[in-house]
Amino acid sequence: MTLLIDPPAWPAHGTLWSHLVSDSSLHELRSFARAHGVGDRAFDLDHYDVPAERHDALVAAGAVPVAGGVLSRRLAASGMRVPGRERRRASRDALLARWAALWGPGDGERAALEAAGRDLVDRWREPHRVYHSRLHLADSLDTLDTLVADGAPGSAWHAAVALWFHDAVHDGEARRDEERSAALAAGLLGPLVGRARPRDGVAALDSADVAEVARLVLVTAGHDPAPRDDTGALVSDADLAILGADRPRYARYAAQVRAEYGHVPDEAFRAGRAAVLDQLAGLPHLYRSSPAVSRWAEPAARNLRAERVALTAGR
Repeated sequence: MTLLIDPPAWPAHGTLWSHLVSDSSLHELRSFARAHGVGDRAFDLDHYDVPAERHDALVAAGAVPVAGGVLSRRLAASGMRVPGRERRRASRDALLARWAALWGPGDGERAALEAAGRDLVDRWREPHRVYHSRLHLADSLDTLDTLVADGAPGSAWHAAVALWFHDAVHDGEARRDEERSAALAAGLLGPLVGRARPRDGVAALDSADVAEVARLVLVTAGHDPAPRDDTGALVSDADLAILGADRPRYARYAAQVRAEYGHVPDEAFRAGRAAVLDQLAGLPHLYRSSPAVSRWAEPAARNLRAERVALTAGR
C-alpha cells in the first residue's frame, strides 16, 4: 500500500488543501489518517481533504508527495475512486430534491417536511460512515426506480420512504440499528399524519402509512420478507443490489465496509464479516422480486463466494 498526497493547491475556507489517498486500501487510509490526527470529517468518499499546514507532517509520517494528476490516476487505478456522476447524484441538494419529490402539495407541512429531509440527509452524511453513506442512499433509491420500471410489484412510495430511513441510524449494531431507524421513522413521520400528502396518493399521510414504513425498515434487519410481501421485497432487493454488482464495484463496496469498521481488529472483522456473508448466502432467496433475481442473483452468489474465500485466506 502507498499513501499519496498532492501539493496544497485547492482553495477553500481561507486556506489551500491537499488530497490524501491510498492506492490500495481505504482501511489503511482511514487508519493512517486517524493515527495522525486527521479527523473523519475530513473524509470525502474516497480521499481526505488536508489543510496546507498539515501537508509536511503527513509526508514525514509516510505519505508520498506526488503531483495532483499522478494522485488522480493512481486513485482511479485503485478502483476506489468515486466518479463525479456518483458524487452529484448523492450530493446534499440532489438528495433533498428527491425527498421533496416524494411529497405532494399541501398546507402547513412544507417546513416540517423540509426539516425532516435535512435531518435525514445529515444522518447519511455522518463522518464515521464509509459504505452506509449518502452514496448508498442514492444507489438504493436508483435501484428501486429500476425495479419498479422493470415491473416489480409493491408500493414504490412506501418503499422509497423506507429506504430513506433504513440506515438513517447506523452505529454498527446489528438489529439495534434497524430498530432505532424504524423508531426514527415513527418519530419524524408521526407528527405529519393528517398533514403531509404522499406524492402518489390522494389522501393525507395516516398512521397506517407510518406503521408500514417502520415495518419495512425492520425488513432490512434480516432481508427475509414474507413470500407475498411485495413492498418488503422491493426494499430488501434495493438494499442488497450491491451484492450483484460487477467485480470492480463489489470490490469497492467490500473495501468501504472494511474501512467503516476500521476500529475492529482484522481477526475479529474477518469473523464478523464471514458470519454476515454466511447469513446472506444461507437465505432461501437472496432476492425476491423477479427483476432483481434476473439481474443480480448469479453475480451476487459469485461475489459472496469470492469474498468468503478471501476472508478464509486472510486477505
